[in-house]
Amino acid sequence: MCVALLTYADLGARLDISREAARSLARRRRLPRSRSEGGKALVRVDFSALRYTPRPRKGRRADPIGASLARIEAVKTEFFKAEIARLEDVAAAYRAVFERERERADRLAVELLQATAETRAVNAWAAQLEDEMAALRSGRRPGGSIAGHAARRLGHLAAFIVQADRAARTRDFL
Repeated sequence: MCVALLTYADLGARLDISREAARSLARRRRLPRSRSEGGKALVRVDFSALRYTPRPRKGRRADPIGASLARIEAVKTEFFKAEIARLEDVAAAYRAVFERERERADRLAVELLQATAETRAVNAWAAQLEDEMAALRSGRRPGGSIAGHAARRLGHLAAFIVQADRAARTRDFL
């Protein structure tokens, strides 16, 4: 039988528990206590009769507010990731529309340039015809009679009209 007078701190050190746990154990087991000359509490412990095995310490429970905030942040993160993916899809769709419209605008610009060139050619031809009509009306043609010249010019005009008609037909087929 090994009986010892120990302070709560010494008892805790022997049993590998905290000072508060040693004090609580002494109260529960109703171990005899007394005061030392320094005013500290002493506990009389019979180690052969004391069969104590400390319980494994329980881990502290997680803070429920912290855990719920973490869940909220995880949900927010997932929501934002989904929103980013959705916006990327929308941006890709707009990009495809933009590309299609840009190609269409390029085609229209080429057609406009062709129409402008054709309009200039027709205007030049119309100006030339007006000049020739004015010359025919005035009757001043060097080197020939007015009737012979008019007949020749009429043939040229007919050939030019046929040529312009053929060019317009080939352009319509393209």
